[in-house]
Amino acid sequence: MREPLSVVLITKNAAAQLEKTLASVQWADEIVVVDSGSTDETVAIASAYKAKVIHQDWLGFGPQKQFAVQAASHDWVLCLDADEWPSAELTNQIKQILNNPQAAAYRFARSNRFMGRFLKHGEGYPDWSLRLFDRRQARWSDDVVHEYVQCDGAVEKLSGDLMHESGEDIALYLTKQNRYTSLQAEMLYKRGKKAGWSKLVFSPLLRFTKFYLVRRGFLDGLPGLVHISIGCFNSYIKYAKLNELHRLGKKY
Repeated sequence: MREPLSVVLITKNAAAQLEKTLASVQWADEIVVVDSGSTDETVAIASAYKAKVIHQDWLGFGPQKQFAVQAASHDWVLCLDADEWPSAELTNQIKQILNNPQAAAYRFARSNRFMGRFLKHGEGYPDWSLRLFDRRQARWSDDVVHEYVQCDGAVEKLSGDLMHESGEDIALYLTKQNRYTSLQAEMLYKRGKKAGWSKLVFSPLLRFTKFYLVRRGFLDGLPGLVHISIGCFNSYIKYAKLNELHRLGKKY
């Protein structure tokens, strides 16, 4: 008898992507959607797919996802974003794993679609993501951005891909990245971290070398170049914002 599984998601105004995600996990024993105040059809779509919908004001990415995990009925959870879905190969692997789990958590590659193609190199792939776990042995960190799963037990890898297609154009993508770099800078500032000129200069250069050259992001063509260029700019602007916070002496 396999372990029952809850699929958990956090949402806000995700109607454009949510239906494909929910359709891909109808085999699960439960779907939990924690919404933070959508004004589009997100809640109606979730309800139509028989999801348990819970409202929770925004807590930050890590705390919001952990709230969703705790709201699930089952201990084994698969955490998805509203614009992600497991490939057929990954779905079959998850079903098999649940018959006899040998680890506390499982990670798998995330394939990110950017500028019309799924990236297969560089920073866009494999983008290892730990999303399937036993909540009795793992939990989301409390980071407000770039949250991650902390696990007390063994972690194994699966070979199937988690597909990610946000449907954003570059303008919307940049808007999101601006928000993320601000949250990152604030988090670093609260932890007492500082950033001088060396961080601003060398962090983007190291990131470009690692992902575009060593991990061959150039094989993804123009989308790969644009993707790493934005990533390098994010590295620069995150530390520029951190430097600004120290100069202004912000209070939180």
